[in-house]
Amino acid sequence: MSREKTVYVGMSADLIHPGHINIIDKARQYGSVTVGLLTDKAIASYKRLPSLPFEQRKVIIENVKGVARVVPQETLDYVANLEALRPDYVVHGDDWKTGPQKETRNRVIEVLKLWGGELIEPKYTEGLSSTALNNAVKDIGTTPGIRLGKLRRLIGSKPIVRVMEAHNGLSGLIVEHASVQDAGKVEEFDAIWLSSLTDSTAKGRPDIEFVDRTSRAQTINEILDITTKPIIYDGDTGGITEHFTKMVRSLERMGVSAVIIEDKQGLKQNSLFGTDRRQILLKKEAMCEKIHAGKQAQVTNEFMIVARIESLIANQGMDDALERAQAYIQAGSDAIMIHSREQDGEEIKEFCDAYNKFENRVPLICVPTTYKHLYENELADMGFSVVIYANHLLRSAYPAMKNTAEVILKNKRSLEANEFCMPVKEILKLIED
Repeated sequence: MSREKTVYVGMSADLIHPGHINIIDKARQYGSVTVGLLTDKAIASYKRLPSLPFEQRKVIIENVKGVARVVPQETLDYVANLEALRPDYVVHGDDWKTGPQKETRNRVIEVLKLWGGELIEPKYTEGLSSTALNNAVKDIGTTPGIRLGKLRRLIGSKPIVRVMEAHNGLSGLIVEHASVQDAGKVEEFDAIWLSSLTDSTAKGRPDIEFVDRTSRAQTINEILDITTKPIIYDGDTGGITEHFTKMVRSLERMGVSAVIIEDKQGLKQNSLFGTDRRQILLKKEAMCEKIHAGKQAQVTNEFMIVARIESLIANQGMDDALERAQAYIQAGSDAIMIHSREQDGEEIKEFCDAYNKFENRVPLICVPTTYKHLYENELADMGFSVVIYANHLLRSAYPAMKNTAEVILKNKRSLEANEFCMPVKEILKLIED
Protein backbone atom coordinates (compact mmCIF):
# COMPACT_ATOMS: atom_id res chain seq x y z
CA MET A 1 0.00 0.00 0.00
CA SER A 2 1.25 3.47 -0.85
CA ARG A 3 1.52 5.85 2.08
CA GLU A 4 -0.82 8.82 2.39
CA LYS A 5 0.69 12.06 1.16
CA THR A 6 1.35 14.75 3.74
CA VAL A 7 0.57 18.47 3.49
CA TYR A 8 1.90 21.37 5.55
CA VAL A 9 -0.04 24.63 6.02
CA GLY A 10 1.45 27.49 8.01
CA MET A 11 -0.88 30.07 9.51
CA SER A 12 -1.34 32.40 12.47
CA ALA A 13 -5.14 31.90 12.64
CA ASP A 14 -5.77 34.66 15.13
CA LEU A 15 -9.25 35.40 13.81
CA ILE A 16 -10.55 32.52 11.70
CA HIS A 17 -12.21 33.58 8.43
CA PRO A 18 -13.31 31.80 5.20
CA GLY A 19 -9.87 32.31 3.69
CA HIS A 20 -8.37 29.94 6.29
CA ILE A 21 -11.07 27.35 5.60
CA ASN A 22 -10.51 27.60 1.84
CA ILE A 23 -6.78 26.94 2.26
CA ILE A 24 -7.41 23.92 4.52
CA ASP A 25 -10.05 22.53 2.11
CA LYS A 26 -7.57 22.84 -0.75
CA ALA A 27 -4.84 21.18 1.31
CA ARG A 28 -7.15 18.22 2.16
CA GLN A 29 -7.30 17.35 -1.52
CA TYR A 30 -3.59 16.51 -1.49
CA GLY A 31 -3.32 14.43 1.69
CA SER A 32 -3.17 14.52 5.49
CA VAL A 33 -3.00 18.12 6.69
CA THR A 34 -0.61 19.37 9.37
CA VAL A 35 -1.08 23.01 10.35
CA GLY A 36 2.05 24.80 11.52
CA LEU A 37 0.49 27.31 13.89
CA LEU A 38 2.62 30.38 14.51
CA THR A 39 3.33 30.91 18.19
CA ASP A 40 2.64 34.21 19.94
CA LYS A 41 6.38 34.89 19.79
CA ALA A 42 6.54 34.28 16.04
CA ILE A 43 3.60 36.59 15.33
CA ALA A 44 4.82 39.30 17.71
CA SER A 45 8.14 39.35 15.85
CA TYR A 46 6.53 41.13 12.88
CA LYS A 47 3.19 42.56 14.02
CA ARG A 48 0.91 43.07 17.00
CA LEU A 49 0.44 40.28 19.53
CA PRO A 50 -2.52 38.09 18.46
CA SER A 51 -5.85 38.59 20.21
CA LEU A 52 -6.01 34.92 21.20
CA PRO A 53 -3.06 33.13 22.85
CA PHE A 54 -1.47 30.14 21.15
CA GLU A 55 -3.24 27.44 23.17
CA GLN A 56 -6.67 28.87 22.38
CA ARG A 57 -5.85 29.21 18.68
CA LYS A 58 -4.54 25.64 18.70
CA VAL A 59 -7.79 24.26 20.13
CA ILE A 60 -9.78 26.07 17.43
CA ILE A 61 -7.63 24.83 14.53
CA GLU A 62 -7.56 21.27 15.87
CA ASN A 63 -11.34 21.25 15.56
CA VAL A 64 -11.46 22.50 11.98
CA LYS A 65 -12.59 19.77 9.59
CA GLY A 66 -9.71 18.34 7.58
CA VAL A 67 -6.90 19.15 10.02
CA ALA A 68 -5.07 15.99 11.11
CA ARG A 69 -2.74 17.68 13.62
CA VAL A 70 -1.38 21.03 14.75
CA VAL A 71 2.27 21.74 15.53
CA PRO A 72 3.84 25.00 16.74
CA GLN A 73 5.80 27.06 14.23
CA GLU A 74 8.26 28.99 16.37
CA THR A 75 9.40 31.47 13.70
CA LEU A 76 8.08 33.12 10.55
CA ASP A 77 10.50 30.94 8.62
CA TYR A 78 9.08 27.52 7.68
CA VAL A 79 12.38 25.72 7.19
CA ALA A 80 12.85 24.11 10.63
CA ASN A 81 9.37 22.55 10.60
CA LEU A 82 9.63 21.49 6.96
CA GLU A 83 12.99 19.77 7.50
CA ALA A 84 11.55 17.92 10.52
CA LEU A 85 8.31 16.85 8.81
CA ARG A 86 9.42 16.59 5.15
CA PRO A 87 5.89 17.04 3.75
CA ASP A 88 5.01 16.18 0.18
CA TYR A 89 3.24 19.50 -0.26
CA VAL A 90 3.12 22.97 1.26
CA VAL A 91 -0.09 24.91 0.63
CA HIS A 92 -0.19 28.72 0.93
CA GLY A 93 -2.27 31.43 -0.73
CA ASP A 94 -0.62 33.17 -3.67
CA ASP A 95 -0.58 36.51 -1.82
CA TRP A 96 3.02 35.93 -0.61
CA LYS A 97 4.59 36.09 -4.07
CA THR A 98 5.29 39.77 -3.44
CA GLY A 99 5.79 41.84 -0.32
CA PRO A 100 7.52 41.03 2.99
CA GLN A 101 6.81 37.25 2.79
CA LYS A 102 8.47 36.84 -0.61
CA GLU A 103 11.79 35.73 0.90
CA THR A 104 10.00 33.23 3.17
CA ARG A 105 8.35 31.76 0.05
CA ASN A 106 11.69 31.45 -1.72
CA ARG A 107 13.15 29.54 1.24
CA VAL A 108 10.18 27.17 1.24
CA ILE A 109 10.71 26.41 -2.46
CA GLU A 110 14.42 25.74 -1.94
CA VAL A 111 13.97 23.41 1.04
CA LEU A 112 11.19 21.43 -0.69
CA LYS A 113 13.62 20.63 -3.51
CA LEU A 114 15.70 18.55 -1.08
CA TRP A 115 13.09 15.74 -1.10
CA GLY A 116 11.02 16.58 -4.17
CA GLY A 117 8.24 18.39 -2.31
CA GLU A 118 5.88 20.76 -4.11
CA LEU A 119 4.44 24.20 -3.28
CA ILE A 120 0.72 24.60 -4.04
CA GLU A 121 -0.55 28.18 -4.20
CA PRO A 122 -4.33 28.54 -4.51
CA LYS A 123 -5.68 31.99 -5.32
CA TYR A 124 -5.82 34.26 -2.28
CA THR A 125 -9.39 34.84 -1.03
CA GLU A 126 -10.08 38.45 -1.98
CA GLY A 127 -11.53 40.85 0.54
CA LEU A 128 -10.39 38.90 3.60
CA SER A 129 -7.45 39.78 5.84
CA SER A 130 -6.60 38.84 9.42
CA THR A 131 -4.89 42.21 9.79
CA ALA A 132 -8.03 44.04 8.62
CA LEU A 133 -10.21 41.95 10.91
CA ASN A 134 -7.88 42.66 13.83
CA ASN A 135 -8.10 46.37 13.07
CA ALA A 136 -11.88 46.09 13.09
CA VAL A 137 -11.77 44.37 16.47
CA LYS A 138 -9.43 47.09 17.73
CA ASP A 139 -11.92 49.73 16.56
CA ILE A 140 -14.67 48.01 18.56
CA GLY A 141 -12.50 48.14 21.67
CA THR A 142 -11.57 45.70 24.38
CA THR A 143 -12.59 44.62 27.87
CA PRO A 144 -10.74 44.95 31.19
CA GLY A 145 -10.26 41.20 31.36
CA ILE A 146 -8.72 40.91 27.89
CA ARG A 147 -6.45 43.92 28.37
CA LEU A 148 -5.33 42.88 31.85
CA GLY A 149 -3.42 39.77 30.79
CA LYS A 150 -1.75 41.18 27.68
CA LEU A 151 1.37 42.49 29.40
CA ARG A 152 2.39 39.06 30.70
CA ARG A 153 1.78 37.60 27.24
CA LEU A 154 3.92 40.30 25.64
CA ILE A 155 6.79 39.71 28.07
CA GLY A 156 6.63 36.03 27.24
CA SER A 157 6.50 36.62 23.47
CA LYS A 158 8.90 39.47 22.65
CA PRO A 159 12.63 40.02 23.19
CA ILE A 160 11.76 43.40 24.70
CA VAL A 161 8.40 45.08 25.28
CA ARG A 162 8.31 48.72 24.11
CA VAL A 163 6.25 51.11 26.28
CA MET A 164 5.46 54.81 25.72
CA GLU A 165 3.99 57.28 28.18
CA ALA A 166 0.59 58.89 27.76
CA HIS A 167 -0.89 61.63 29.91
CA ASN A 168 -4.30 62.26 28.34
CA GLY A 169 -6.66 60.89 25.71
CA LEU A 170 -4.86 62.46 22.75
CA SER A 171 -1.44 61.14 23.73
CA GLY A 172 -3.09 57.76 24.37
CA LEU A 173 -4.34 57.76 20.77
CA ILE A 174 -0.82 58.49 19.54
CA VAL A 175 0.61 55.52 21.43
CA GLU A 176 -2.24 53.31 20.24
CA HIS A 177 -1.83 54.09 16.54
CA ALA A 178 1.82 55.09 16.00
CA SER A 179 3.60 52.60 13.73
CA VAL A 180 6.34 52.40 11.12
CA GLN A 181 7.27 49.77 8.54
CA ASP A 182 10.84 48.54 8.88
CA ALA A 183 12.23 45.65 6.80
CA GLY A 184 8.81 44.11 6.32
CA LYS A 185 7.93 44.35 10.01
CA VAL A 186 5.44 46.65 11.69
CA GLU A 187 7.12 48.48 14.59
CA GLU A 188 4.79 49.95 17.20
CA PHE A 189 4.48 50.49 20.93
CA ASP A 190 3.27 47.48 22.87
CA ALA A 191 1.92 49.17 25.99
CA ILE A 192 1.14 52.52 27.63
CA TRP A 193 2.91 54.02 30.66
CA LEU A 194 0.81 56.28 32.89
CA SER A 195 3.52 58.40 34.45
CA SER A 196 2.85 60.44 37.57
CA LEU A 197 5.38 63.01 36.31
CA THR A 198 3.67 63.65 32.99
CA ASP A 199 0.15 63.36 34.41
CA SER A 200 1.03 65.94 37.07
CA THR A 201 2.83 68.21 34.60
CA ALA A 202 -0.07 68.09 32.12
CA LYS A 203 -2.27 69.36 34.97
CA GLY A 204 0.26 72.09 35.84
CA ARG A 205 1.11 70.49 39.17
CA PRO A 206 4.45 69.49 40.74
CA ASP A 207 5.47 65.82 40.72
CA ILE A 208 5.18 65.35 44.50
CA GLU A 209 2.07 63.13 44.62
CA PHE A 210 0.03 66.34 44.80
CA VAL A 211 -2.39 65.08 42.12
CA ASP A 212 -4.67 62.73 44.03
CA ARG A 213 -5.75 59.27 42.94
CA THR A 214 -9.24 60.38 41.99
CA SER A 215 -7.77 62.81 39.47
CA ARG A 216 -5.29 60.22 38.20
CA ALA A 217 -8.10 57.67 37.89
CA GLN A 218 -9.86 60.12 35.57
CA THR A 219 -6.77 60.13 33.33
CA ILE A 220 -6.71 56.33 33.34
CA ASN A 221 -10.36 56.18 32.29
CA GLU A 222 -9.80 58.72 29.49
CA ILE A 223 -7.05 56.51 28.06
CA LEU A 224 -8.83 53.20 28.69
CA ASP A 225 -11.84 54.47 26.78
CA ILE A 226 -10.00 54.99 23.49
CA THR A 227 -7.16 52.45 23.50
CA THR A 228 -6.71 48.67 23.58
CA LYS A 229 -3.08 48.26 24.62
CA PRO A 230 -2.06 47.16 28.13
CA ILE A 231 -1.43 49.89 30.68
CA ILE A 232 1.35 50.12 33.28
CA TYR A 233 0.52 52.55 36.10
CA ASP A 234 3.12 54.63 37.92
CA GLY A 235 2.03 54.20 41.54
CA ASP A 236 4.79 56.40 43.02
CA THR A 237 5.44 55.03 46.54
CA GLY A 238 2.06 53.27 46.67
CA GLY A 239 1.28 55.13 49.91
CA ILE A 240 0.81 53.25 53.16
CA THR A 241 0.23 49.52 52.82
CA GLU A 242 -3.49 49.75 53.57
CA HIS A 243 -3.93 52.32 50.80
CA PHE A 244 -1.79 50.33 48.37
CA THR A 245 -4.01 47.26 48.61
CA LYS A 246 -7.00 49.42 47.68
CA MET A 247 -5.04 50.83 44.74
CA VAL A 248 -4.28 47.31 43.51
CA ARG A 249 -7.94 46.30 43.61
CA SER A 250 -9.03 49.48 41.79
CA LEU A 251 -6.43 49.19 39.03
CA GLU A 252 -7.13 45.51 38.52
CA ARG A 253 -10.86 46.15 38.25
CA MET A 254 -10.26 48.80 35.57
CA GLY A 255 -8.12 46.44 33.48
CA VAL A 256 -4.71 47.99 34.17
CA SER A 257 -2.01 45.34 33.69
CA ALA A 258 0.60 46.42 36.24
CA VAL A 259 1.50 48.94 38.93
CA ILE A 260 5.06 50.03 39.67
CA ILE A 261 5.91 51.33 43.14
CA GLU A 262 9.22 52.78 44.27
CA ASP A 263 10.98 52.07 47.56
CA LYS A 264 11.09 55.65 48.85
CA GLN A 265 9.23 57.42 51.62
CA GLY A 266 8.33 60.93 52.67
CA LEU A 267 7.59 63.78 50.27
CA LYS A 268 8.16 62.43 46.79
CA GLN A 269 11.13 63.87 44.88
CA ASN A 270 11.59 62.93 41.24
CA SER A 271 14.44 60.44 40.88
CA LEU A 272 16.19 62.45 38.18
CA PHE A 273 17.01 65.08 40.81
CA GLY A 274 19.29 62.45 42.34
CA THR A 275 20.87 63.58 45.59
CA ASP A 276 20.27 67.25 44.69
CA ARG A 277 17.01 66.60 46.54
CA ARG A 278 16.68 64.47 49.65
CA GLN A 279 15.85 60.90 48.62
CA ILE A 280 14.82 58.76 51.61
CA LEU A 281 14.62 55.04 50.97
CA LEU A 282 11.93 52.95 52.60
CA LYS A 283 13.29 50.17 54.75
CA LYS A 284 13.64 46.97 52.75
CA GLU A 285 11.39 45.05 55.15
CA ALA A 286 8.61 47.64 54.88
CA MET A 287 8.73 47.53 51.07
CA CYS A 288 8.55 43.73 51.16
CA GLU A 289 5.52 43.93 53.43
CA LYS A 290 3.81 46.31 50.99
CA ILE A 291 4.55 44.06 47.99
CA HIS A 292 3.28 40.98 49.82
CA ALA A 293 0.10 42.75 50.92
CA GLY A 294 -0.54 43.90 47.35
CA LYS A 295 -0.12 40.37 46.01
CA GLN A 296 -2.51 39.06 48.63
CA ALA A 297 -5.07 41.72 47.69
CA GLN A 298 -5.16 41.12 43.94
CA VAL A 299 -7.89 38.90 42.52
CA THR A 300 -6.41 37.66 39.22
CA ASN A 301 -3.13 35.97 38.38
CA GLU A 302 -2.57 38.34 35.44
CA PHE A 303 -2.10 41.61 37.37
CA MET A 304 1.54 42.50 38.03
CA ILE A 305 3.12 44.35 40.95
CA VAL A 306 6.55 45.73 40.10
CA ALA A 307 9.13 46.94 42.62
CA ARG A 308 11.15 49.95 41.54
CA ILE A 309 14.59 50.10 43.19
CA GLU A 310 15.96 53.56 43.99
CA SER A 311 19.23 52.57 45.68
CA LEU A 312 21.38 53.86 42.80
CA ILE A 313 19.47 57.14 42.72
CA ALA A 314 19.99 57.67 46.46
CA ASN A 315 23.69 56.74 46.29
CA GLN A 316 23.18 53.70 48.49
CA GLY A 317 25.34 51.53 46.30
CA MET A 318 25.13 48.49 44.08
CA ASP A 319 25.09 45.96 46.92
CA ASP A 320 22.02 47.60 48.43
CA ALA A 321 20.25 47.56 45.05
CA LEU A 322 20.98 43.87 44.54
CA GLU A 323 19.96 42.95 48.08
CA ARG A 324 16.69 44.77 47.63
CA ALA A 325 16.07 43.04 44.30
CA GLN A 326 16.46 39.62 45.91
CA ALA A 327 14.22 40.58 48.84
CA TYR A 328 11.49 42.04 46.62
CA ILE A 329 11.43 38.96 44.42
CA GLN A 330 11.10 36.81 47.53
CA ALA A 331 8.21 39.02 48.68
CA GLY A 332 6.35 38.33 45.43
CA SER A 333 7.29 41.14 43.05
CA ASP A 334 6.42 40.12 39.48
CA ALA A 335 9.18 42.25 37.94
CA ILE A 336 11.96 44.60 38.98
CA MET A 337 12.51 48.14 37.70
CA ILE A 338 16.04 49.33 38.33
CA HIS A 339 16.49 53.09 38.13
CA SER A 340 19.69 54.98 37.35
CA ARG A 341 20.49 58.54 36.30
CA GLU A 342 24.05 57.84 35.14
CA GLN A 343 24.33 58.76 31.47
CA ASP A 344 26.94 56.28 30.28
CA GLY A 345 24.82 53.23 31.16
CA GLU A 346 27.70 51.48 32.92
CA GLU A 347 25.89 51.43 36.27
CA ILE A 348 22.90 49.73 34.69
CA LYS A 349 25.13 47.18 32.95
CA GLU A 350 26.86 46.38 36.24
CA PHE A 351 23.51 45.78 37.92
CA CYS A 352 22.33 43.52 35.09
CA ASP A 353 25.54 41.47 35.11
CA ALA A 354 25.06 40.73 38.81
CA TYR A 355 21.29 40.28 38.56
CA ASN A 356 21.60 37.73 35.76
CA LYS A 357 23.50 35.47 38.18
CA PHE A 358 20.53 35.29 40.55
CA GLU A 359 19.07 31.82 40.86
CA ASN A 360 15.56 33.28 41.17
CA ARG A 361 14.84 36.08 38.68
CA VAL A 362 11.82 37.98 37.38
CA PRO A 363 11.61 40.26 34.30
CA LEU A 364 13.72 43.43 34.43
CA ILE A 365 12.33 46.85 33.45
CA CYS A 366 14.38 49.91 32.51
CA VAL A 367 13.66 53.60 31.95
CA PRO A 368 16.53 54.86 29.75
CA THR A 369 15.78 58.57 30.07
CA THR A 370 19.42 59.35 30.84
CA TYR A 371 21.26 56.47 29.14
CA LYS A 372 19.31 57.18 25.95
CA HIS A 373 22.10 56.15 23.58
CA LEU A 374 21.48 52.44 24.20
CA TYR A 375 19.45 50.63 21.55
CA GLU A 376 16.58 48.33 22.48
CA ASN A 377 18.49 45.25 21.31
CA GLU A 378 21.39 46.24 23.58
CA LEU A 379 19.01 46.56 26.52
CA ALA A 380 17.51 43.17 25.69
CA ASP A 381 21.00 41.62 25.53
CA MET A 382 21.70 43.05 28.98
CA GLY A 383 18.65 41.22 30.32
CA PHE A 384 15.82 43.76 30.19
CA SER A 385 12.35 42.56 29.20
CA VAL A 386 10.61 45.94 29.15
CA VAL A 387 11.77 49.42 28.13
CA ILE A 388 9.69 52.43 29.16
CA TYR A 389 9.97 55.77 27.34
CA ALA A 390 8.66 57.55 30.37
CA ASN A 391 8.05 61.18 29.45
CA HIS A 392 8.88 61.79 25.80
CA LEU A 393 5.47 62.73 24.39
CA LEU A 394 4.94 65.49 26.95
CA ARG A 395 8.53 66.71 26.67
CA SER A 396 8.23 66.99 22.90
CA ALA A 397 4.77 68.61 23.00
CA TYR A 398 5.73 71.44 25.33
CA PRO A 399 8.45 73.04 23.11
CA ALA A 400 6.17 72.79 20.07
CA MET A 401 3.26 74.50 21.83
CA LYS A 402 5.51 77.15 23.36
CA ASN A 403 7.03 77.94 19.96
CA THR A 404 3.60 78.28 18.33
CA ALA A 405 2.43 80.64 21.09
CA GLU A 406 5.52 82.82 20.73
CA VAL A 407 5.24 82.96 16.92
CA ILE A 408 1.64 84.22 17.21
CA LEU A 409 2.67 86.84 19.80
CA LYS A 410 5.55 88.02 17.62
CA ASN A 411 3.53 88.31 14.40
CA LYS A 412 0.20 89.44 15.85
CA ARG A 413 -1.55 86.82 13.73
CA SER A 414 -1.58 83.03 13.28
CA LEU A 415 -0.47 82.75 9.63
CA GLU A 416 3.21 82.21 10.47
CA ALA A 417 2.29 79.56 13.05
CA ASN A 418 0.20 77.59 10.59
CA GLU A 419 3.18 75.55 9.34
CA PHE A 420 3.63 74.13 12.85
CA CYS A 421 0.00 73.00 13.13
CA MET A 422 -1.85 70.03 11.69
CA PRO A 423 -4.91 70.98 9.61
CA VAL A 424 -8.14 71.34 11.57
CA LYS A 425 -9.78 68.71 9.35
CA GLU A 426 -7.12 66.18 10.32
CA ILE A 427 -7.54 66.74 14.02
CA LEU A 428 -11.31 66.44 13.67
CA LYS A 429 -10.84 63.17 11.80
CA LEU A 430 -8.39 61.91 14.42
CA ILE A 431 -10.91 62.38 17.23
CA GLU A 432 -13.80 61.12 15.08
CA ASP A 433 -11.97 57.88 14.33
